Amino acid sequence: MSTKSPSPGIVQNASLEDRLYTVKYEDPGESHLDVENPGICTTCHEDACVDVCPAKVWRKDADGTPTIAYENCLECGSCRFACPNENVIWTYPERGAGVTYKKG
Repeated sequence: MSTKSPSPGIVQNASLEDRLYTVKYEDPGESHLDVENPGICTTCHEDACVDVCPAKVWRKDADGTPTIAYENCLECGSCRFACPNENVIWTYPERGAGVTYKKG
């Protein structure tokens, strides 16, 4: 295995997972994400909410029922726009809770 350092001028960025660990999150105590009708999710074959989420908040059980790890949410809102059935309920967490981004 080579231990060769990168060429001068090449910037190595942290992985997406490493960068996600730097996001500060204040748990509001209840989810700001839900689905309008879980039955729609069990028949959905697109899984757009799962595919589009950068933080892997959305998952589907074996029977197609969605599970939501809202604590991981980056509040990007992509899931609500990606859902072809407009079945995602997405609201901002209560004031003072949720994600805090820092410059840099």
